[in-house]
Amino acid sequence: MMRATNPVLAGLGVAAAALAALATEPRVAVAGTATGESTYQSSCVACHGADGAGVLPGVPDLTSTDGPLALADAVLVKRIAEGFQSPGSPMAMPPRGGNPSLSDEDLKAAVDYMRKEFGVR
Repeated sequence: MMRATNPVLAGLGVAAAALAALATEPRVAVAGTATGESTYQSSCVACHGADGAGVLPGVPDLTSTDGPLALADAVLVKRIAEGFQSPGSPMAMPPRGGNPSLSDEDLKAAVDYMRKEFGVR
């Protein structure tokens, strides 16, 4: 019976096992590398809902053609970054959706995701 004594082959086996484990592990977004969807799901969905229509009184409907997504990207990113209170709303959106670790790129990706997901251009 032969034993595998070649360190290169042994290393390849370890690498293959590690890659297989990574393929089944849930992905965790690192600040600055989050996708638009993961940013929305972690920082926006609690108030704006999975469908973008808003789940709390006074939260703007992102699916409305004359709602927030009708604004330019630069305006949206600025409002998200700095926080914003919609006229007539009893509460304000906190800066960066309450997650100060989100970068401007994360916010831009979230706006892109919302436009794609909710069909407002």
